[in-house]
Amino acid sequence: MGCNIFHDWGLGVWFLMASIAMGLVFRSSFLSPLQPTTRSSCHIASSTGPPTVSTCSMGERKKLPILLFDVMDTIVRDPFYEDVPAFFGMPMKELLEAKHPTAWGEFEEGLINESELASKFFKDGRPLDLEGLKDCMRHGYSYLSGMQMLLQNLKESGYEMHAFTNYPVWYMLIEEELKLSAYLNWTFCSCFTGKRKPDAHAYLEAIKQLGVHSSDCIFIDDRIVNVKAAVNAGMAGIHFKNASALEHDLLLQGVDIKPK
Repeated sequence: MGCNIFHDWGLGVWFLMASIAMGLVFRSSFLSPLQPTTRSSCHIASSTGPPTVSTCSMGERKKLPILLFDVMDTIVRDPFYEDVPAFFGMPMKELLEAKHPTAWGEFEEGLINESELASKFFKDGRPLDLEGLKDCMRHGYSYLSGMQMLLQNLKESGYEMHAFTNYPVWYMLIEEELKLSAYLNWTFCSCFTGKRKPDAHAYLEAIKQLGVHSSDCIFIDDRIVNVKAAVNAGMAGIHFKNASALEHDLLLQGVDIKPK
């Protein structure tokens, strides 16, 4: 059938001209600077519990890039380095020597619960005042200078933001104190995913769940090893220093921030 068509000279010329015209229309649309930087995606519901990805419709779009934030010492002050040693009445070096070498990491990955953490927190098996420690942590959380305003401005600018953090179920203590979910979703918390940074699988799973290309994500963290792992996964990476420097770095990455 195809050979008979192309033997007809007039029809062949028409087919060629039509194909060229269609190609020019497609190319013009693809290169148009007026096309918004968006991509079809599934919606990830804002939640303080384990997040789920709902079924997406063909018309849904998200503004890019997607911003993935470490939490501790990037958005929120980490009380571990000052408040926790004071709670136990020992210097940090002594605390690090006394605590179990893997218990906290297991807690962050959701492998053990609070009771199990309490039973093995110290290597020598001494009891842990679990509720006292939780209160100490809770009272030590606060926004780092300038970060709440920056998150607000990014939200008002329409950017999608997710926590990408190594933290246990005690992320809820942060949420209770600071209402971080007003700005971002607790989507990639290690207690949900079972993976901790800088494990490459943590980044690859995040990209897969978001349904975007790795280059559509910007990862922000105060630890350079985690930033390097994000870059190795194909993301843009920003080493966090302070809110002002972060805003500058985001602008360099093309993030349009509307000041409040």
